[in-house]
Amino acid sequence: PPSEVVYSETTTAYGDEVIQSADVYAAGEVKSDDKFEEYEKARKEEKHHKHLEELGGLGAVATGAFALHEKHAEKKDPEHAHRHKIEEEIAAAA
Repeated sequence: PPSEVVYSETTTAYGDEVIQSADVYAAGEVKSDDKFEEYEKARKEEKHHKHLEELGGLGAVATGAFALHEKHAEKKDPEHAHRHKIEEEIAAAA
């Protein structure tokens, strides 16, 4: 796992005289699990939105097909032409 190096410098002075100075290096572990979990969460969310977008596209195709069906039914069934015309317009609006 990748590690992180931390540098710290402390100086203790009394007037112009330096009494103590220390340089400290320490290695700490970086949790790669956190980064992996964030990546997985983002990937899952992206897949979810892509799926919803595809469903929206399929819905648009389905309503278009239904509108064409109603337009055809309007010509074929003159007794109920007005009803088919209204249903076609509703499907086209959706």
